Amino acid sequence: MDTEAGAPNHRNPPLLSWVNLSRNILLAYQSLGVVYGDLSTSPLYVYTNTMGEKSLMHLDEETIFGSFSLIFWTLTLIPLLKYVFILLSADDNSEGGTFALYTLLCRHGKFNLLPNQQAADEELSSYKHGPSSNAVFSSTLKRILEKHGWSRTVLLVVVLLGVSMLIGDGVLSPAMSILAALSGVRKQGTDFSEGVLVLLVCIILIGLFALQHVGTHRVAFMFAPILTIWLLCTFAVGLYNIIRWNTRAVFALSPHYMCKFFSKNGRNGWLSLGGILLCITGTEAMFADLGHFTAMSIRLAFTCAVYPCLVVQYMGQAAFLSKNLSAIDNSFYHSIPGPVYWPVFVIATLATVVGSQAVITATFSIINQCHALGCFPRVKVVHTSKDIFGRIYIPEINWILMLLTLAVTVGFRNTNLIGNAYGLAVVLVMFVTTFLMALVIIFVWEKSIFVAMAFLLFFWAIEGLYLSAVLVKVPQGGWVPLVLAFFFMTVMCIWHYGTHKKFSFETQNRASLKWLLGLGPSLGIVRVPGIGLIYSGLVTGIPTIFSHFVTNLPAFHKILVFVCIKSVPVPYVSTAERFLVGRVCPRPYRMYRCTVRYGYKDIQRNDEDFENLIIQNLAQFILMEAMEEDDSDFETSPLDGRMTVVSGERMPSSSSLIVSEHEDISVSTGRSASSRSLWSVNDENPPQKKKRVRYQVPNIPEMDPHVREELTDIIEAKEAGVAYIMGNTYVKARKSSSFLERFAIDVLYTFLRKNCRGPAVCLNIPHVSMIEVGMIYHV
Repeated sequence: MDTEAGAPNHRNPPLLSWVNLSRNILLAYQSLGVVYGDLSTSPLYVYTNTMGEKSLMHLDEETIFGSFSLIFWTLTLIPLLKYVFILLSADDNSEGGTFALYTLLCRHGKFNLLPNQQAADEELSSYKHGPSSNAVFSSTLKRILEKHGWSRTVLLVVVLLGVSMLIGDGVLSPAMSILAALSGVRKQGTDFSEGVLVLLVCIILIGLFALQHVGTHRVAFMFAPILTIWLLCTFAVGLYNIIRWNTRAVFALSPHYMCKFFSKNGRNGWLSLGGILLCITGTEAMFADLGHFTAMSIRLAFTCAVYPCLVVQYMGQAAFLSKNLSAIDNSFYHSIPGPVYWPVFVIATLATVVGSQAVITATFSIINQCHALGCFPRVKVVHTSKDIFGRIYIPEINWILMLLTLAVTVGFRNTNLIGNAYGLAVVLVMFVTTFLMALVIIFVWEKSIFVAMAFLLFFWAIEGLYLSAVLVKVPQGGWVPLVLAFFFMTVMCIWHYGTHKKFSFETQNRASLKWLLGLGPSLGIVRVPGIGLIYSGLVTGIPTIFSHFVTNLPAFHKILVFVCIKSVPVPYVSTAERFLVGRVCPRPYRMYRCTVRYGYKDIQRNDEDFENLIIQNLAQFILMEAMEEDDSDFETSPLDGRMTVVSGERMPSSSSLIVSEHEDISVSTGRSASSRSLWSVNDENPPQKKKRVRYQVPNIPEMDPHVREELTDIIEAKEAGVAYIMGNTYVKARKSSSFLERFAIDVLYTFLRKNCRGPAVCLNIPHVSMIEVGMIYHV
């Protein structure tokens, strides 16, 4: 009767709900070792950084309890309210982070600065828009922002600021946490001097960065148990200190103690907010690592494990310090009972190493996303795990991070100065996230402007209070994240500027289709056997390097494919939607275009199977085109005279036909789109050796002779070999350019281009098959 009435049966819930619950509980457990390493180790240094300068603080029980009240409400309002209950709902196809908010905005408004964008990209399954905008104010504001190009530039600069601060976290977090953890070795009366302690920290940091190239998948299964044991230890120690020293610490949950804290300490209490801020370091990881878990699992882990353990630990330290005011210099280790001191010390050290590892890996991922959006020079991305997607290693960034982390450790030597730098980086990232989230509330969620302003003003008021406190400490270490942000933002902005200038030149100077058709099917040269993959940034038109090559050399390949590797503002593109294939010229020319689309979190794996996928998609396009010619009607648009293909019943439902902006007609070909077998594939070698694939045209009696001939030509060209033709371009500023433009292009961008990885390395193109065409672009 409950079922018929529509009421849920709580005694016998559906099996699926139990499966989802168990899955989320498992993911919540696993997230402890990835997401919460930095946040859960913050009790090591928060009180020390908050009240380390005892001469400036009026230390008594009310001050200690007031500092705990500030910590409690900061943890409640920022990680719990802002991130767990609000930000985790603003996912981009289950992905989170700064780029997720940015791409959400780009897809709901014309804020995107990525080149090569096509209308076809909006048909990707992950490119979902949501409801159309009905709010008058949001529509008006969107039109204003879309109209002015500077607004899109400002939005990108804000995003890059947040990203630069996150990279700064990758430098400061390992130095801060490991130095704080190892400082406990001096508490038990050992003979470790400050120099020896710093040397030990540097050795651990060098070992940590030196082992990045082997990946962490072999020891990753230990991350969650280590952090679980660490949280249990902090909870038990905190509970012991509350019972042992001062149970009145429970009353400090009242915000009344915050008022007493500021009334007693005045300006010094305000300055101490820089130390209080460190209790939420690592909070951004809850949102940034959303793609590896689920929103529910992260909420479960924080609300049921991390949050209560941290609150009890901070309360326990406050109870201990209220009776032991002289122990403020290293409050965490002083509060540990003697019998369990060394076990907790070992667990603390392991927990900081795990947290540092997660931050370093996250930095690699951020750099890879910046590169995907055209905002970072080309770097080599190494996959450290064949089974786990997303485990990457970037050699150049790894060694740069190591040198910067060692410099910070040796230069500052104590957690107070590093904490000033760390706090500024943390609060600036949160400032950027709050701003982007307010725009998401307006343009994506389509809520009232008053809701967005309430969110923005409420959290900016809190974060602004902390920001004002850490800005005062810029001379005492706070300058470090500003210098790092300036360096990385300069690199990203210059690279983005030079890349756009280069793309604009290629777009304006591409060869016309009329010129190509005038050459005839032979192009006026000898067509030699083989396939030529011509790499270019263009999605339409003939690239300049091709006309330059044809003009100067008397031969080219029989099959020509213009390949464009591009990024789209979505996190992932499925394999079935990755290739967009089209024909550049009439069939006798044997010239095609293949646009390969990747999301900003996709890993480009252009390995030995890449050219096979291109051949398969070419063949599938030819067969689909033949079916369209038999079953479809052709219409001519009265606006521009371009041909539009109306799909018929035999068109596979998983494929979409798109008319490009200029002369190409492209088909997005899914790998399982056709029910017919396109190829007969024979593996002539054992699995241990490199696979050699032999193609054969399917024996279909009704196949058009021209289609059979074209497929045969592609197979024969594939057997003859594949060559990769790329442009080796030198970008120089015009003589009429301003001094700043010449300095940006001729000095900064040229320096970055010469010292970054070549495109062939990033695309894994075999050196023996590559042809480079040198050109100079005057932009």
